[in-house]
Amino acid sequence: MSRMMRAIAGLGSAVALAACATTGGADAGTKPASASANDFEKDPYPSTYRAYPGAPTALVGATVFDGTGRQFDNTTVLLRDGKVEAVGSGLDTSGYTLIDARGKFITPGVIDIHSHLGDYPSPSVDAHSDGNEATAPTTPEVWAEHSVWPQDPGFSRALANGGVTALQILPGSANLMGGRAVTLKNVPSRTAQGMKFPGAPYGFKMACGENPKRVYGGKGRAPSTRMGNFAVNRQTWLDAKVYAADEDRKRNLGKETLAGVMAGEILVHNHCYRADEMALVMDMAKEMGYRVTAFHHAVESYKIGDLLRENDVCSAIWADWYGFKMESYDGIPENAALLQQAGACVVIHSDSDQGIQRLNQEAAKAQAAGKRMGIDIPDGEVVRWFTLNAAKAMGIDAMTGSLEPGKMGDVVLWNGDPLSVYSRPEKVWVDGALMFDALDPKHRPVSDFELGQQGEGDVK
Repeated sequence: MSRMMRAIAGLGSAVALAACATTGGADAGTKPASASANDFEKDPYPSTYRAYPGAPTALVGATVFDGTGRQFDNTTVLLRDGKVEAVGSGLDTSGYTLIDARGKFITPGVIDIHSHLGDYPSPSVDAHSDGNEATAPTTPEVWAEHSVWPQDPGFSRALANGGVTALQILPGSANLMGGRAVTLKNVPSRTAQGMKFPGAPYGFKMACGENPKRVYGGKGRAPSTRMGNFAVNRQTWLDAKVYAADEDRKRNLGKETLAGVMAGEILVHNHCYRADEMALVMDMAKEMGYRVTAFHHAVESYKIGDLLRENDVCSAIWADWYGFKMESYDGIPENAALLQQAGACVVIHSDSDQGIQRLNQEAAKAQAAGKRMGIDIPDGEVVRWFTLNAAKAMGIDAMTGSLEPGKMGDVVLWNGDPLSVYSRPEKVWVDGALMFDALDPKHRPVSDFELGQQGEGDVK
């Protein structure tokens, strides 16, 4: 038995595969079942995720950041049947496994809106480069989940070091339209379907700026300029509109995805750095009948915080990455603070197998940069940047992202203030099941390809 399978067994159960309902659409070349049938709604690779078994658990006496911006001291969190049952003081804990959380901190599970784990897994070798289908400027037909390798050791590192309980896996940014993104629960599984977040909408990766024009202009074809980027995008959307309106259409995987975007069922995540370009993309979205849920990287978002607020578009950003190419040159560490001050949605993301392990620290860096310029952001609001705001932009905020009764029991117990560089997860629950315990080697999931990073797996 492999180390991965031993870990799965040790955590309580093997992944249970649910019987799949018939979900396939019409065969290629046939008319849809009805004029109102939407092929993009039919997922032939549905989630088979089943939560690991948990026990009724009471975390007693902690400082709690609930993800909505609120902070509670000396508070108890109750988990039962995979859900958050209650948060408060003086709760009845009889019948619960008690965990003394005094002097410790609790947050919702950390959520990374921008990851390539599984598609660019470790070890980082050419054979594992599966995130960019860089063969055409628009590839809406590809789905990131079809490249996800569940044994990527990055998943267990993100859980253990970063408290990450859910993450969105995106295609890369070589293309104007990179394909569908998938949201995963961060649990060991034999299959990508076994990790798919149940009920999460698909994302759609787009990119503007330097990447597409460099990749395809370098091949002597369009687009080679920013105006070429927009021209190719607009024509692709126009073609998709014709497809969506055609009752006699034949199935086309790419146009099915674009029809889903225009119907509001698939959420657009747009890699974009410059403020002027983000403003143009929002205008293009209005022209073509879709909306952007989040701009990713977005180092110049601070210049247009009012526009982003008015259009209800989140900015998924780093704390301080800047200057590594021309379009990132105007990045500033006060970006998040200025967006918060403008009333716009802030999300801290990683785009890195290392950064995903420290989203809490990145958020704290951005908070500190704001404080230095006189913008004082409460800790509870900063925690929201890597919990509920991420969930909102991913379309899963009704299910997770905050410690509200009835939501998924995705919880991190930190051994200290989560906004301190000295703190790390002590225990992590996913759907109320204890998936990581720094104090118990039996609760440390590992991969066959674990590279021996300290604190992971069975490394001594």
